[in-house]
Amino acid sequence: MTQHPSAVLSRSAHQDTFCRDNLPPVDLWPVLDLGPLGYGDRLNCATELLDATIDRLGPDRPCLRTPDGPTWSYGELRAHANRIAHVLVEDLGLVPGGRVLLRGFNEPWLVACWFAVLKAGGVAVTTMPLLRAGELATMAQMCAPTVALCDARLVEDLQKAAIPDLRTATFGAAGDLGVLADGKPESFDDVDTAADDVALLAFTSGTTGRPKATMHFHRDVLAIADTFSAHVLRPEPGDVFTGSPPIGFTFGLGGLVVFPMRVGASVLLLEKATPDLLADAIARHGVTVVFTAPTAYKAILAAGAADKLAGVRRAVSAGEALPEAVWRAVHEATGLKIIDGIGATEMLHIFISAADDDIRPGSTGRAVPGYTAAVLDDDGQPVPDGTPGHLAVRGPTGCRYLRGDRQEVYVRHGWNVTGDTYVRDADGYFHYQARTDDMIVSSGYNIAGPEVEQALLGHPEVVDCAVVGAPDEERGMIVKAFVVLNPDRTRDVPAEELQDFVKQAIAPYKRPRAVEFLDELPRTSTGKLQRYKLR
Repeated sequence: MTQHPSAVLSRSAHQDTFCRDNLPPVDLWPVLDLGPLGYGDRLNCATELLDATIDRLGPDRPCLRTPDGPTWSYGELRAHANRIAHVLVEDLGLVPGGRVLLRGFNEPWLVACWFAVLKAGGVAVTTMPLLRAGELATMAQMCAPTVALCDARLVEDLQKAAIPDLRTATFGAAGDLGVLADGKPESFDDVDTAADDVALLAFTSGTTGRPKATMHFHRDVLAIADTFSAHVLRPEPGDVFTGSPPIGFTFGLGGLVVFPMRVGASVLLLEKATPDLLADAIARHGVTVVFTAPTAYKAILAAGAADKLAGVRRAVSAGEALPEAVWRAVHEATGLKIIDGIGATEMLHIFISAADDDIRPGSTGRAVPGYTAAVLDDDGQPVPDGTPGHLAVRGPTGCRYLRGDRQEVYVRHGWNVTGDTYVRDADGYFHYQARTDDMIVSSGYNIAGPEVEQALLGHPEVVDCAVVGAPDEERGMIVKAFVVLNPDRTRDVPAEELQDFVKQAIAPYKRPRAVEFLDELPRTSTGKLQRYKLR
């Protein structure tokens, strides 16, 4: 079934109509092809992922594991989520459609809070723990959260963000959410949301540095499990998942929550997942499915820890292009065939990939069943195979920016145009060439150069700067800053000072790892920065 932009939305369960009111105009949506996935008009994805899985497989299955703590069963996760849902409604005043800002590390309480929000009909806005107060304040200005559930260890920046009228509860050893939840019923009547009610607002950094919020429906959450996961990943109920991406990334949300729970598998949640810690955890806990970035696989090999991957049967790489050399090195050392893939926050998860004997090292893969992909020219017309062009995709998920913010840039001619340059070969395999915008992709993180520039310009001695991506053997790409200092300064400013300054202003992973000082930046006669010269 193909849904054209003129499609009529179902009757919403949202009493707070903020999300419905701020969807982009339907004539700016991409074409949505639901294919055989017809979920019906009414759907709560939390009910399907948690309660329906329990109905099929029972409540006693292991669900959420941690390195040193107890394992929660599916039944225990549901009990915690239902109690928190009661807290949201009865103590924090959440009504269906209200936005709930979630802030925490990858750990069981964050997952329970995510399910509670969706069960109560709220809209989950999951943020990364590294974000600072200014970044949180910007997000809040855009999505107007009414409630926040925050790890007590991360509450300081949330408080500094000074979000108006925000009702907050904290979880963890020093939090009050557990006290509020004690004594609440273990059962909850999940809100009967529409399949096309917004379930998630996921933020992505744009090329201008100003974030955009992508809007995803309840049916979208299931669609990523029933396309990429079902047809390419093919997990099994006995699998143990783990990985490095934060649940605040849609890559992490899919790989560490949605995909395992759709089939009744368990997941090992790691608050810290550096390559060495990740490899140790994989070996110690019998992990069989891993989600991480190419740099992590490379680092594990470099550390001589390839033997720790012996029990893994599915290794997924996304977040940045997987070099053919890394794929072959991992395969030679372990026998694993890494599943490469490209996804986007706008699409929610991976839409081009390949597994097993379908893999062609150096290629990202083919369109995931349920999706159609093409390489287009500037006019939206397909280019011949072997010719570089704009990667475009459509399927059961698609881009809807909050308030239609720059919607026409991403959605063109009914396609989602990702901002990547690709070549398709005669067999339908897609080969990555480069980003076509100013996004820097480093160790799986998307970093907008202009945002880093804005942070640098806050330093009193910086009068001009430009930030670009520079090739790096370990990370694929690093953030490199070209800085012009005030010629009248009274002291030298070391690169380390600027790096530390940026770390205090924005998330630390966005800091420039290389700084080069110039007398002036290359600009045109009209003052336009010539980034290509810096690259």
